Amino acid sequence: MTVTAAIPVRVDARGQTDVGLRRKANEDQFVIMTLVKSSEVRQTSVPDPGVFDALRRPEGWLFIVADGVGGQPGGAQASQTAVTSLVKYLGQAAGCFNSIDTDREHEFLEQLEAAVHDAHRRITEEHGGATQGKRATPGPATTLTMAMLVWPRAYIVQVGDSRAFYLRKGRLRQLTRDQTAGEFMVNTGAWTEEQAQKAPYSGTLASALGADEMTPVVGLVDLQPGDTLLLCTDGLTRHVSDERIAEVLGRAGDAESACRELVEAALAGGGHDNVTVVTAIMVPG
Repeated sequence: MTVTAAIPVRVDARGQTDVGLRRKANEDQFVIMTLVKSSEVRQTSVPDPGVFDALRRPEGWLFIVADGVGGQPGGAQASQTAVTSLVKYLGQAAGCFNSIDTDREHEFLEQLEAAVHDAHRRITEEHGGATQGKRATPGPATTLTMAMLVWPRAYIVQVGDSRAFYLRKGRLRQLTRDQTAGEFMVNTGAWTEEQAQKAPYSGTLASALGADEMTPVVGLVDLQPGDTLLLCTDGLTRHVSDERIAEVLGRAGDAESACRELVEAALAGGGHDNVTVVTAIMVPG
């Protein structure tokens, strides 16, 4: 999907998901959406009606990836509920995305967090865990990484261990930090990076939508023409190194080929999990 707007870039965005080589079902979900100001000129005496095109330009681009937690029933339903709830919530709040300035940015971030909490509530209400005897079984849960692009700023919201990156002039930068037990131990100084990589429960999620603990983390980055934004589930990052990701994004001619090659690399690396990638290239206009 390619979207043209009255800004110095053309946003070339594409997503791809694959079940992988070992899973029977795909519990990942993604969405790419534009939030559009709805205005239409029905008739005019102006010689060049094209001057009104700015009234119809997209005001925001929404990118979401969600990874249903494996090993629990309903992971696919949890990720689907998260994506559909966020799209509905943010679509209804599209008016607050127009012409964001410093004074309104706090309000905008609150809207993004509120959307995530709404999705979390829907998952727990619609797919909550069951009680068997005296033991409660956990309900379905999902990770979430979301980016809202209101040029030139991308607002990132993350829960879990799906990641967001951006590539600038060949250098890949990670915008998120995994909300896992291993990452927590490293941050507190209890473990080294090497110890975290070897620990058997290092990848256990410390936060997820639908889980007992759900803490969204918000960040932002100002993009430039030529940058590439990447959102992905851990089915990519567990098999493909950052160096390889940077190489693929750096030479890809378009978002579709970048997604395809990244998914192929994850499958070639083992494909132990579902893999989902969303790329958005800021093509200079």
